[in-house]
Amino acid sequence: MTKKDESLELVKRAIRDAGLRATPARIAILQMLWESNSPLPHSVVAEKLASLGVDSATVFRNLNGMAQVGLLRRAELGDHVWRFEAIRDHEHGRDSAHPHFLCVDCGEVTCLDDVQLTASSQRVTERVGEITEILVRGHCNQCR
Repeated sequence: MTKKDESLELVKRAIRDAGLRATPARIAILQMLWESNSPLPHSVVAEKLASLGVDSATVFRNLNGMAQVGLLRRAELGDHVWRFEAIRDHEHGRDSAHPHFLCVDCGEVTCLDDVQLTASSQRVTERVGEITEILVRGHCNQCR
């Protein structure tokens, strides 16, 4: 079995394990988001899947449905655009929640996978509540 076949089987299994049918649209969406280096808005996902005959409404329903069952994370990063990213699991070598960098000039979003709170920062924030998302804003290297 090739690496591509193995990846496809992992995607199908993840969808089925979440209680959904592994339809061609869901498979294409989850594969795309597993391969993406940053969260993607509905418009980008729909544009990329249009050539496969998947319409925008189907993409929208599937993105939200997969977010509801825990396959995807939906985030609004302060610019009124919902973005979706795969919730990556440790079993398949993927990371969990992580901070994002949002360029205030071009709107590009980058995952900061290696950035983590220090142990002392976590203790301090636990007194206030649970952190569910960290967003860093600034100017990307292309816009500086």
